[in-house]
Amino acid sequence: MAAVTRQRQCHRRRALRISIGIFMLTLIRDAELYTPEALGRRDILIARERIVEIAERIELSGSPVDVIDAGGRTVWPGFVDALTHPAGGGGEGGYGNRTREIDAESFIAAGITTPIGALGTDAVTRSLDVLFGKVMELRAKGLAAFMYSGSYRLPAVTLTGDVVRDLVLIEPVIGVGEVAIADHRGSQPSAAELRRLAADTRLGGTISGKGGTVMLHLGDGPGRLQVMRAALENSDLAAHSFYPTHCNRSQALLEESFRHAVAGGWIDLTASTIPEFIEAGEVSVLETLSQALEQGVPLDRLTVSSDAGGSLPHYEGDQLLGSKAASPGVLLELALQTFNDCQSLFSALLPALTANPAAALGLTDRGALVAGGFADLLLLDTSGRSLAGVMANGRWLQTPDSF
Repeated sequence: MAAVTRQRQCHRRRALRISIGIFMLTLIRDAELYTPEALGRRDILIARERIVEIAERIELSGSPVDVIDAGGRTVWPGFVDALTHPAGGGGEGGYGNRTREIDAESFIAAGITTPIGALGTDAVTRSLDVLFGKVMELRAKGLAAFMYSGSYRLPAVTLTGDVVRDLVLIEPVIGVGEVAIADHRGSQPSAAELRRLAADTRLGGTISGKGGTVMLHLGDGPGRLQVMRAALENSDLAAHSFYPTHCNRSQALLEESFRHAVAGGWIDLTASTIPEFIEAGEVSVLETLSQALEQGVPLDRLTVSSDAGGSLPHYEGDQLLGSKAASPGVLLELALQTFNDCQSLFSALLPALTANPAAALGLTDRGALVAGGFADLLLLDTSGRSLAGVMANGRWLQTPDSF
């Protein structure tokens, strides 16, 4: 065993020497590291877009290295936001309620290094072509952006005419969503329709090596998750084929969603809210995490997204009373608040913003700071209450100039 260990160390040093000879390295020294697991003080060595090594102390000599002395400042993984609307969303109540596009700078300032783009209610004046272009723009500006095919309605809108072909042929497409159930704005899909969609999405993911999951938008209709359960009960599909979001819309919906998580599915909580939602019974993200801890719900099946760019419509019955756009900044605000004021829940929250959504979507090299993974990270300032630096794919998108 000792010989094998020495051989591995030799290979690592040889690979490191090769790396040093080809390109600049970045060494973040003395960071208080969360992978998202709390590891304490660590050095992080980055080559190109990936992490090469994490250790208590990394010594390099004779190498072109950009050294960032974190001085004990906190480092988190970049956020993986499983539901955003970068090309804009909304549309309830008429054209005046359309929301704006989200620029790369807004995602960067919010610590979101991996935004997943979706259409929503409107797939007529919004299109997958435009969403694809927006995702590629975000990539060109350094972010690890991806997208869903489809929208609220079925049959699913696609780029190629077929869900399977979208996943196989369009690299940024990693699933289908957000398909509306229990919502008057959706197409009231049957269990058979959902089953077929999930099977096609799964097949496309299998062929292309992607997650291939269907994100379900949960409305406030009385059916809640009933049609999803019916689709699963009469099929060969696994529970994780469906990834419901807005699961904290009400206590009753949350309890059903917990059962889906216990069965092996993923469930997504929405951080963006308005006072009217809370008054109507929406459960906050932190309260949801607290309940999950108390009830023994597997925390690694919970994720938190911003729904950035989506509309937050306030209805009374079928009457729209008002609407505002969700902000990408809500995730960072929640993370910083919890980190500083509620450490008991932070260990559950940070994975729900990073490693868990990456796993749910099959993005195996994202969401965690580990050797071999992509260098997507957030560096906090000295106070721990704001961002000092944002890195995605090994490149500083918000540079910690003061270090």
